[in-house]
Amino acid sequence: MKKILTLCLFATIFGQTFIVNADENKKIIIGDFSNNKLQKWEEKTFKGNSKYELQKQDGELVLGASSSGTASALFYSKDIDLSKTPFLSWRWKIQNKLDTKDETVKSGDDYAARIYVVRDGGLFIWKTIAINYVWSNQQKQFSVWNNAFAGKNAKMLSLRDNTAKTNQWYQEKRNILEDFKKLYPDEDVTEIDGIALMVDTDNTKTTAKSFFGDIIFSSE
Repeated sequence: MKKILTLCLFATIFGQTFIVNADENKKIIIGDFSNNKLQKWEEKTFKGNSKYELQKQDGELVLGASSSGTASALFYSKDIDLSKTPFLSWRWKIQNKLDTKDETVKSGDDYAARIYVVRDGGLFIWKTIAINYVWSNQQKQFSVWNNAFAGKNAKMLSLRDNTAKTNQWYQEKRNILEDFKKLYPDEDVTEIDGIALMVDTDNTKTTAKSFFGDIIFSSE
């Protein structure tokens, strides 16, 4: 099951995009979970449905995500000009670690939490590319590898590894523009077309639960 590539292609056919004028405030709130907003996120199913719902954690609304042998993602279609808002910020935590053996092969392509950014190739589907920021069990922090299903079209980057604690929030901030330059040096990526988040355990047949705070693009 080509989960990553299918999600990338899903960005191509998703339809209408929602455009925000980033010049006004240099900030684009993609996941406004703390304000009880989840309307523009659409679920894409690969194998069964992972469960996504807003719930309170530490007195604040966040997005809870759980999977039991399932694989589905929440996708938000939006044009983002990375020359204006290159930074992506969010916080996340996991409730349990996955017992994956090798995440570079198809049988181990499961993660307790991940966030994707997608550059749509349009009619040239093979030009659709993605970066996956993942909570890895086997790969060391900041390791990079090609996705087992989509190959070089989807780069995996381990932001948290097996040394990270469960049930603890971690704040992340990535310069998406710079990450695309490093991971796809032959591509000129200045815009992306969507973002997704996911928890999946369909290959390992295990269970996982994670939480995501607000997701924001900004100029600095």
